[in-house]
Amino acid sequence: MAVTGDSELEWAIQTLVKNYDRYSGKGCCCRRRRGISKSDFRKMLSHELNHMLTDTKNRQAADKLICDLDENQDGEINFDEYWNLIGGIASPISCLIRQQEESEKFKK
Repeated sequence: MAVTGDSELEWAIQTLVKNYDRYSGKGCCCRRRRGISKSDFRKMLSHELNHMLTDTKNRQAADKLICDLDENQDGEINFDEYWNLIGGIASPISCLIRQQEESEKFKK
């Protein structure tokens, strides 16, 4: 899907979509799920987000996060719910980046 010359943002979006598809089983003929199952979501947390989220290997913490994200209460994380997770992680990181940039300005 990646096209030569993609911007960093386009590349990042493609990566996020591919990550969702990997854990939701899309693209695999034997698994036709609408979303990411609880067990696959736990795998995604521990493999993909273990540096940004604490307790990714803690089953209870992961299950609480699943409950918080699963707005339609269907037991799976659909793409919109996954996107809420990404936004929830990106927002505090953007604040940290801005704080670091401000701090660097004052050091000069």
